[in-house]
Amino acid sequence: MKRISVVCLAALLVFAGTVAFGAEFTLKLGHIADPQNPYAQGAVKFTELVKDKTGGAVEIQIFPSSQLGNQRDLIEGLTFGTVDMTLTSTAVLGNFLTEAAVFDLPFIFRDIPHAYKALDTVGMEICKPLEKRGIKVLAMFENGVRHMTNNRNPIRKPEDVKGLKIRVMEQPIYIEMMKILGASPTPMAFGELFTAMQQGVVDGQENPAAHIYTSRFFEVQKYISLTAHTYSAEPLLVAMGIWNKLPEKYQQAIQEAATEACSWQRDLCRQLENQYWDKIRESGKSEINDDVDKAAFMDATKPVWAMFEEKLGKQNIEAIVNVQ
Repeated sequence: MKRISVVCLAALLVFAGTVAFGAEFTLKLGHIADPQNPYAQGAVKFTELVKDKTGGAVEIQIFPSSQLGNQRDLIEGLTFGTVDMTLTSTAVLGNFLTEAAVFDLPFIFRDIPHAYKALDTVGMEICKPLEKRGIKVLAMFENGVRHMTNNRNPIRKPEDVKGLKIRVMEQPIYIEMMKILGASPTPMAFGELFTAMQQGVVDGQENPAAHIYTSRFFEVQKYISLTAHTYSAEPLLVAMGIWNKLPEKYQQAIQEAATEACSWQRDLCRQLENQYWDKIRESGKSEINDDVDKAAFMDATKPVWAMFEEKLGKQNIEAIVNVQ
């Protein structure tokens, strides 16, 4: 009896310890990427840092691969209270705060360092009004430089895009950019894209190397052209309803974790990009061409800037361009 009592007491103590030291807050973070995608890995790094910095008091559960819906669903979920956190593109975020899409103008960044500096300064400032709409931006993770793929012909100059049916994000900038190039833009949820290309519903799409590789798009696309027409940030968002419930010490820990994870994830992107292209070449399933006339693409897509200048804010465009 004494032995049984001791065992029972030990079990109770373990249970009590589990309850006492369990998470005070459990949050859901959804995104659309494959778990191997760099920003999906960045999400994992973020949750680990949050756990460490809060002593396990805040637990973040990740739901990748569109398990909680597409990007629009996820952002809406933040305002409805069905999703606590998400990683999403600035392009789709632009449907909730128009100015956020300014970063998706074609060729607005000179290079990657320029993109990072602009996003971490001008970008965070532009996105502050989202807080009044129930959404807080914690950091600007990276999706990457976007390139075009298709099944009909290599794309080396703007004329090569003409007549192609290209899947784009649900964002007017991308729709108008493709129209100017003579393509037929087809807005479509990311989760539907692989099948759409496989079945010939669309000829192609545009995405960063990470998505092209980890989502296996190269298996159903003959040609990958390194057009580098836009750069995609992937803001880490939290619902203000959740944020305001957190004690200040946890808010600070989460913000620190987001900043650290963002830097870590950007470094990972830089390390992996060339590896993705090498693996695609080794597969022999898709031809990669980098002999793209980028100057011609810049000239051809420049009218998009004027088309959206009023909506996005001329001052915002100039602030980004002038970042040194």
